[in-house]
Amino acid sequence: VQADGTDGNCVTFVLHDEDHTLGNSLRYMVMKNPDVEFCGYCITHPSESKINFRIQTRGTLPAVEPFRKGLNDLMGVCQHVLDTFERSMKEYRAQR
Repeated sequence: VQADGTDGNCVTFVLHDEDHTLGNSLRYMVMKNPDVEFCGYCITHPSESKINFRIQTRGTLPAVEPFRKGLNDLMGVCQHVLDTFERSMKEYRAQR
C-alpha cells in the first residue's frame, strides 16, 4: 500500500500469516539502514495473523529496497544461527 502523493519512499507492506516474530526482527534489520527515516509495524487485530509493516526512506531510494535488503539480511542471520547450531550438535555427538 503506497501513500497517496508519494513517490515510493513511504510504503506500507501487508504481510499475511506473520506476527511479532518476523515483524520485530525485520524492523530491527531495516532500521540499521541509514537511508531509512522510519520503520515500524503493527498487528491489525489479535485474531488476525497479519501485520502492517511501514517503511519511510529519506527520499534517496524507494522503500522496497530497504525492505528487500532487510529480508535478505535477516535470512542471512537465520542461516548463520542454523549453521552454528548444526555444527555444535555435530561436535557434541562426536564427543559422545
